[in-house]
Amino acid sequence: QVQLVESGGGLVQAGGSLRLSCAASGRTFSSYSMGWFRQAPGKEREFVAAINHDGGRTYSADFVKGRFTISRDNAKNTVYLQMNSLKPEDTAVYYCAGSSRGGDEFDVWGQGTQVTVSS
Repeated sequence: QVQLVESGGGLVQAGGSLRLSCAASGRTFSSYSMGWFRQAPGKEREFVAAINHDGGRTYSADFVKGRFTISRDNAKNTVYLQMNSLKPEDTAVYYCAGSSRGGDEFDVWGQGTQVTVSS
C-alpha cells in the first residue's frame, strides 16, 4: 500500500495561487485513483477533487470549478492540486487520499497540509 505526503501549503493573500503536491511511495501508485479533500475548523471534511488512475478523468466540487485543477504524474508518483483565485473560505487543512481499488472509496490518507488565505 502506498504512503502519502502532502506539501505546498502556506499563507497566501486572497486572489493568489498555491500548488499542493502529494508524493506517494510504493510501486502501485499508477493503479490508484487519487483525491483531495479539505477540512476547515469546526467543519466536516469535504471533497475537493479527484482523478482516475491514468489522469484521463477528473472530478471536482462545484465550489472549486474554474479555480482548482487536479493532475497527476505517474512517473513521479505525485498528484497535484493547482489552486488559483483563492478565497478566505478556502482556508483549511488539505488532505491527499488514494483509493487502492481505483474507485471513489479512499483508503489511504496523508497527514494534511495547512492552507490559509488572508483577506
